[in-house]
This record gives sequence, C-alpha cells and structure tokens, in this order.
Amino acid sequence: MEIRFHGRGGQGGVTCAKIIASAYARLGRRVQAFGDYAGERSGAPVRAYTRVSDEEITNRNKVYHPDHLVVLDPHLLGGDTVAGLRPGGTLLLNTPHDLDHYDGRYTGFRLATVDASAIARRHGIGTRTVVIVNTTLAGAFARVHGIPLEVLEETYRTLGLSSNFAAAREAHDAVGVREASAAPPDGPDPAPVAGNGAAAHAPVEPLTEHRVGPPTGLHTGSWSSQRPHYVEHLAPCNAWCPAGNDVVGFVQALARDGEEAAAGILRTTTPLPAVCGRVCPAPCMEGCNRAEVDGAVHIRGLERWIADRVPVRNEPASPAPDARSVAIVGGGPAGLAAAHALAIAGHRATVLDGERELGGVLTTGIPAYRLPREVVRREVDGVLALGVEARTGQRVDAARLIQLTREFDGVILATGLQRPRPLDAPGVELQGVEQGLVFLHCVNSGGGAALQGHVVVLGGGNTAVDCARSALRAGAERVTLAYRRTRAEMPAIREEVEEALAEGVDLRLLRQPVALYGEGRVRSIELAEVELGEPDDTGRRRPHVTDLTESFPCDAVLLALGQSADSSLLPAGWTLEGQRVHADGQPLAVVAAGDLATGDGTVAHAIGNGRRAAGLVLRALGVDAEVFERPDRARAVPVTDVRVDHFVPAPPARERMLSGAPRAGGFEEVHLGLEGALEAHRCFSCGHCTQCDTCLVYCPEGIVRRAEDDYQVDYSYCKGCGICVQECPRSAMEMSTP
Repeated sequence: MEIRFHGRGGQGGVTCAKIIASAYARLGRRVQAFGDYAGERSGAPVRAYTRVSDEEITNRNKVYHPDHLVVLDPHLLGGDTVAGLRPGGTLLLNTPHDLDHYDGRYTGFRLATVDASAIARRHGIGTRTVVIVNTTLAGAFARVHGIPLEVLEETYRTLGLSSNFAAAREAHDAVGVREASAAPPDGPDPAPVAGNGAAAHAPVEPLTEHRVGPPTGLHTGSWSSQRPHYVEHLAPCNAWCPAGNDVVGFVQALARDGEEAAAGILRTTTPLPAVCGRVCPAPCMEGCNRAEVDGAVHIRGLERWIADRVPVRNEPASPAPDARSVAIVGGGPAGLAAAHALAIAGHRATVLDGERELGGVLTTGIPAYRLPREVVRREVDGVLALGVEARTGQRVDAARLIQLTREFDGVILATGLQRPRPLDAPGVELQGVEQGLVFLHCVNSGGGAALQGHVVVLGGGNTAVDCARSALRAGAERVTLAYRRTRAEMPAIREEVEEALAEGVDLRLLRQPVALYGEGRVRSIELAEVELGEPDDTGRRRPHVTDLTESFPCDAVLLALGQSADSSLLPAGWTLEGQRVHADGQPLAVVAAGDLATGDGTVAHAIGNGRRAAGLVLRALGVDAEVFERPDRARAVPVTDVRVDHFVPAPPARERMLSGAPRAGGFEEVHLGLEGALEAHRCFSCGHCTQCDTCLVYCPEGIVRRAEDDYQVDYSYCKGCGICVQECPRSAMEMSTP
C-alpha cells in the first residue's frame, strides 16, 4: 500500500507520514516513510510518502501512483495533487468544508474530510498563524483505514507525542467519509510532473552596470497549484445600510482623500447625508466588525461630518436619451430619494406635497433638537438643484391621482403612514387627549403647542420618545412615557430612550392604558399591569393585560401607538401588490415607495426604498434601469476573517452633546457632532484593499510588487504558499486554482 502526503513546510507532513508508518509497524507490517523536500521555506509545498507491505520493501522511488492521498492544506488540492491516485483510492482532506461541499467532485475516489486545522488550533498545536496538523490528521487517517485507536495512542506515547493524542482522538471521531461512486474519467493517469530544469546563467555584468537585482530564475511552473489574487468582498457596514450607501467607500475616502472625495461617493446614493448623520438608527454601526473588538466605527457621526462641511453643489444632469417624466406624491425622505435617483439618471421628476415645504416627517415629525430645520432645507435645496420641480400645498386624492397618470409617464406614491392608530379605551374623546403626530406637527410648524402639568405619552417607538422629549420643551412639568412591553423590546432608537431618561422623562414599562377620566377634559389615566406571553408576528412577546391597575392624575395624554397606510388615496379597483399598483388586475406605471410600501419606519429605509421605486417605475416604462436591491448580509465579511491583530486598539469617538436636564428647556440641537474625522482611520475596510503593503511585506519570495493603484503578483515565481492571503488584514485576497 502506497500513500502520498501533500502539505506545506511547517505543517508536519513528513512527520505525519512517519507517524502512520510507525502505527502500521506496531501492527506487524513492513513500512517505509520519507519526505521529498530540501531547504524550502515555511509555506512551500512539500510531499512525503509512506509504503506498507507484508514483505520487505525494496522500492526507493517516490510514489507516483498512490493507493491513498492525505492532503494537509486544501489550497494544494488541484490536478497535480490527485495525479496518479488509483481508482477507488482514499483522498483524506483537511478542510473546513463538509462532504456536501464536494458533491460531484472526486467521485471516483473514497473521500474523507475533517477540519484538522480547527481541531489542532483548539488544542494549541502550533501557533496562531502556522497550525501544525500532522498529529491531528493522523487520527482521522486511523479511523478511515481501520487502525485501532489504542495502537495509535501507543504510537504517540512511543514517539513522545502523547500531548497531541486528544486532538487525534477528536479528529478520529469527527472525520466524514463518502464512498467512491463512479470511476474517474477515461484515459491514462496523468503522468508525474517533471521538475524544472536549471535556468540559464545570466551574463556577468560589470559592477557599475548593476541597477536592479535579477530575478532568482527559479520558476515555479506547475509546481504551484494555487495563486493569490485580489478580491473585493461585501463589507458588513454596506450590507447593513438600508439606504444602500457605499459606507466603507466614503469612510475610506474620508480617511485617505478628505471630505470632498467622501461627499462625492455619498451623493451617488443619498440626497440626505446630513439628515441621516443625525437621525439614522445606524444599523451600519450594528454590523461593523470593529464592534466586536473595541467599539463600532462612528459611521453616523462621520456621515454628518462630511455633509456639514461640504456644501451641496448639485447641477442638473444631462437628459437621458429615453428620458421619462415621473410625478412623486409625497416630499418626505422616500419621495426625495426617488426624485434624486431619477434626476441624476437624467429623468424629469416632479414632487407634490400638501405641506408648505418639502421634507415630510423630516419637517413635521422629527423635532428640531434632533434635526434642525435649516439642515433639512439645505438638503431639499440640493435635490431641487438637480432640476427637480416642487409643487407644495397640493394634496392628492384618488381623482387627482388618476389625473397624474395622464399628465406624467409614471407616478411614485411616497405618502408614508398617514393614519395614526387609535386607542380603544373609554375617555379617549376627552379634551387634552391628542395624537402625538398632530402634537409634533404643531410643535415643528411653530403653531404653538404649550403644555403644562403632567403629560402622559403612550407608546414605545420613536414618535413616542419624540413626543415625550418635546412635551418637556413645550412646558410640561412632568412627563411619563408608558409602554406595554419591556425596554428591550421598545422599537425606539436606544440612544433616544437614554437621552429622554437623562432629560427627566419617567418610563413606565409593562403598562397598558385601559381608561381615561375627566369632565370635558382628561384629569386622570388608568394603567393596567401587563404580562408578556409568547412572541407575536413581530417577534416580540405578546402583551396580556391583567386586572391589576393604577390611576394617577394627568393634564394631557399624547397617543403614539403607531401608524398605518391610508389606502383611500387609491381609486376604486386599484390595489397595491408589493410595490406595484394594479388597476383591475393589470399593472400600472405606478409604484409605492417608503413606509407606504414597507412600513420600516426609518429615514434610511425610506431612502433605500425610494431609490428602488425609481428603478421600478422606469422599468415599468420600458427603461433599462438598475433596481436597487438590499445586499445579502450573509455574504458580508465576518470579523473572524479580519486580522484584528494588525490594528492598534482605539476606542470609538463620541459625539459632543449638550448636558442632560438643562437642554430640555429649549429646542436647540442636542447632538453637536464629532470633534474631528480621525474616527475614519479606525475602519477595518473589511473586504476592501487599502494598499497597506502587508501582502508585499510578508511575501517570502518578494514577488508581490506595488503598481500605481494596485499590486501585481509575478505568478511565474509564486509558489502558492498563501502567506499573503493569510496575513491580509481585511480579507481582500484569496487563493484560487490557476
């Protein structure tokens, strides 16, 4: 029986061959084991061989037609590696993949797989960067080939390897085996690959003529079965951004080239970077891999830093050859994003809104202490500068909508969630009980919303928190925020809840309003205690109202129980299916956008969906337009693929803020932004090369060279060791078969 081993220098392939030979010797067999290597550096491909027989072994040649193969490094798996393996022979592979990964491959051989590297790493065999897998893989070999475990244990004891036997036992139990199911392709076994001949001697130059050191002349040829190449993977910040911003792109541009370059990247996807830099819940920061190390990069603060320092300088784009006209009903973030996407693509966009100013919830719903009105106006002006037409003070009903479909090629409905959810409780009709959205509209429009005494806010979302904080600023002496679930289940932005508490808002959890009392005007409210049951459709635990109640006096109640879409806008016979509107079952060039389509409830989601609606309406009009799709988060680079040891620990920057309780006395902006842009340098740039030269420095052969804007690898000399890929800090390199 002949066995061939393929590994790299430092993995212990030759020792593995000797361990297996020693085990068979204990079983009374004749054995032979030797390596095929010289002075290769760590990482260079190495072969070793073992022969087992009942008779004396006289063959001293290398093994060209093995009965079995053992591959210590999956990157070495290629045509040269399996060359000569006899039909039905065993291919034992150290790989992180299971057998399903190799469906349809190597079917002519008995395939066995085990993640020996992970096992050896758990048992501390080798170092973090060079894991020695020989003793671990020998345990898997014993299982596959029927060597009793006690024989292997005695072999380890004799060789002084007892400390590694636990890893061998784990691999013995973990190895998976797939029997051979088909013969290899017809034809003779591939011939062994001949080594390269000696390179011709270069002429000896005079000492004064030497300018550049000549190459080594040792071409790798087919000796290298894997090659490194540069790739671009999905960064988690990009995957998590609902607006579809190139987050890693603008952060790296800021760090490398400054605000102008970063703003240029942001403008391609969002018209509202200064808005999102203030009010976005920042899911990109939740996905940031640096959060697992020393704190997420403050992406939201960097977006604000860029947008506040680079004036909007949009100019109308050249008309597209197939330019279309699109009416957009609703001037909130979704409508503005749709208009922005259409305008920069060269199409005509007209935004209709019932308010005096565009902005939607940005101007009527979000208080000025979070989002100053001048910031919204500045970014709305940037959209209008693209040539977008605004028609304010125009409310659209079903009849007007039909007219718009005749005046324009297409229509986008971005009306948001206009219908507040009512409270089903006695006394809701009393004076002083008001919808929170109406209160916020009054506050934000300057119409006067003076309050006094004790104000109770019902709800747990962003609107509820905005109402509570605005009530304090509108004169309330005391504000209680009552929510029927726990704080962990509140949909409001966590930082907003914390800031409300710092300003003096009293939070009552697991409380459900059951009645309001008063004569003409509300004077008290009764809250029942709530117990949580099984999760409902939202994934949150369903509240169950108990008989335990408490009543306390109040002077006003603000309802912030959520909103729903107002379907009265659609004419009779029109239906909304997904994002497309149908009339009597036939699709129209009418598309819904933002909360009307998805109900996601954040500005960033509205921007992304507005972009998507722009593409959908153009597609409906026969234009070959790109339709924005949210990237698959599962494809994002995980933190385990980032070499965090290459980065200096540094805590995240924090935004400057006005102090707690005193700030509740007015509507001055609470968050003052970051002090500087150094935070951009904390970005790992996951999956994206930053030309950090790590690959160049770690290449043992010096065949990675810096080009003007990237790197070049001289594959004629590359030995495929993979060290550059292993050391890349940000998973921007991969090994592939030539």
